[in-house]
Amino acid sequence: MRRVEDRMRSRVAGTAAALAGFFFYAVSSANGQAPAAPSRSSAVASPTYVSLYMEVTVNRPAADVWKRFGGYCAVAEWMKNPCMITSGKDGELGAVRTLGGGEVLVGKTPTSYTYTQPVKDGQPYNLYHGTFEARPVTTTTSKLIYAFVYDNSMLADDAAREADKARRTSSFTERLQNMKKYLEDGGAGQ
Repeated sequence: MRRVEDRMRSRVAGTAAALAGFFFYAVSSANGQAPAAPSRSSAVASPTYVSLYMEVTVNRPAADVWKRFGGYCAVAEWMKNPCMITSGKDGELGAVRTLGGGEVLVGKTPTSYTYTQPVKDGQPYNLYHGTFEARPVTTTTSKLIYAFVYDNSMLADDAAREADKARRTSSFTERLQNMKKYLEDGGAGQ
C-alpha cells in the first residue's frame, strides 16, 4: 500500500511541475515575452588578478600632456588603433569607446581617466580595468602612467601568464615611450 501511495505522490508532483511549467510558458507567451533562456555565468571560479604599472618621465607640464593625449579617444594615436565614441560624450563618465570591444569610462580626474572592459557574452570575465594618467612632477615635467589590473586565470599555466604579462608590459611601455617622443620632439622620431 505504501508503494502505491508513493507512486501516486510522485505522479501528482510530476504533473504539478509540468502544469507549473506550462502555466509559466503560457503566461510569458501571452504577454509577448519568450521564456527566459537559462543564463551562463561569466564569473571565473578562481581568479588570479595581475596588476601592471608602467611610467615614463616627460619634459612637459602635465597640463600640456593632458591637453594632447587626455581625450578618451586620443588613445587611437598612441596605440595606433582606430577609436570612436559609440555611446555618451568623450571624457564623460559612462562614455563607451570602440577599443577592447567597448571600453566604458568609469572614473576621471583633471589629468587621468579609468576605464573597464565590460562582460562579453559567452566569455569568462577578466575584470580588466586600466588607468591612464599625466601626473605633475614639477612645473615643467610630468610622468605618463599607465596601470591596469585584470584576471589572467583563464590562461593555460604560469608560463603563459608570465608571457602575457611580459607582452603587455612591453607593448604599453613602448606606447608610453612613443608619447614621450612626440611630446618632447614635436612628433619627430615616430
